[in-house]
Amino acid sequence: MRRTARCLLLLFAFAVPWEYSLDLGEPLGNIARVVGLVLMLAAIPAVLQAERVRTPGAMQWLVLAFYLWFCCSYFWTVEPLATLEKMRGYFQEMMIVGLVWEFTDSPRDLRALLEAFIAGSWVLALLTLANFRSAEAIAAGQIRFVAEGQDPNDVARFLDLGFPLAALLMISLPGKQGWPGRLLALGYLPLGLVAVLLTASRGGFLAAVIALGGCGLLLLKSHPRGALAGALALPVVMAGLWFAIPRETFDRLATIPSQLEGGDLNQRLNIWDAGWHAFMRSPLVGSGAGSFTGAAATNFRDTAHNSELSILVGGGLVALFVAAGIVALAARAAFKTRGPLRLALATVLAVWAIAAQVDTVEENRATWLLLGLIAVAGRLATEEPEEMEKCFPAASAEARECHGFTELDGV
Repeated sequence: MRRTARCLLLLFAFAVPWEYSLDLGEPLGNIARVVGLVLMLAAIPAVLQAERVRTPGAMQWLVLAFYLWFCCSYFWTVEPLATLEKMRGYFQEMMIVGLVWEFTDSPRDLRALLEAFIAGSWVLALLTLANFRSAEAIAAGQIRFVAEGQDPNDVARFLDLGFPLAALLMISLPGKQGWPGRLLALGYLPLGLVAVLLTASRGGFLAAVIALGGCGLLLLKSHPRGALAGALALPVVMAGLWFAIPRETFDRLATIPSQLEGGDLNQRLNIWDAGWHAFMRSPLVGSGAGSFTGAAATNFRDTAHNSELSILVGGGLVALFVAAGIVALAARAAFKTRGPLRLALATVLAVWAIAAQVDTVEENRATWLLLGLIAVAGRLATEEPEEMEKCFPAASAEARECHGFTELDGV
């Protein structure tokens, strides 16, 4: 049963990036929700069969406290039905932190989960490109392209999170045996970039710049010659993108400076102002999970477009402090790792933090999956440092040669 649970965990990681593109309707929901529920059902007998549960870490306890606090908010919420719905949704999203912790036994399991996430990101990128080439998009004169059922900003964020993980896998997979995974990672970098540009998401583009900067550092430290070749090829790639992607799409991205200087960030400033006033009416405990639109009196289709504000309105300062603790523990876990893995995880957290300023990322499964993976990486770095070094080597032979090191230097 434990092996079955691990296989389902891999399938879940694969489904998360493109989950909204395959919705099976009520009562099942999207593909990641279905796989997550099956995973939960398989996890129970797996744990009972093993007659043990892995001792939870500090992050697992804080995530549980975060969820229970939002459950308690039902007693004072201004939107009881919305809070009940969020309680169900948050459980399905946050449970993954505990499941990843329980069923990721080794660095190889961790690497397999990262590969599954990148494979899922491939699917999302391909679906976005399919929309770009669809007859409907061409006839409608679209300038923003996105996978079916997805939001352009969400798609850009999911794709951005995959960049540093793809670069990590590309430089750390061993020899000839790792060529399928390396090819998967190498192909994702240009494909994902094209898909991000097609979404015309301004926040997604800024996050992509940070993500690709982290990728560049990873490649420079581990494969200097490959990084130099990539830098030399960059003008050719950009020229190809300039002719392949609609000019209107680039025009929208070009408004980033004006939006930052004096724009309303696509009406986000008005939403944030309404949300801040809602928070001030109940600053300590909030207005209840999922109550943002009701408490802030905004359009029912709106979101807070800011994770901190969403948490403040829903759960008050108490919830924000707990959430900050979770993020701090994730950062601590990332810095327990070494070499390229540390840089990749730190880049993921930076990209996620940027996305959190313009989106409600606490409501996405990708957030909790990645936080769970970072927590596991920190645990394995402490428990199995040698095996972690083999799965995610600190430097390639090429990098050691370029920096003037030899095997004798380590003696």
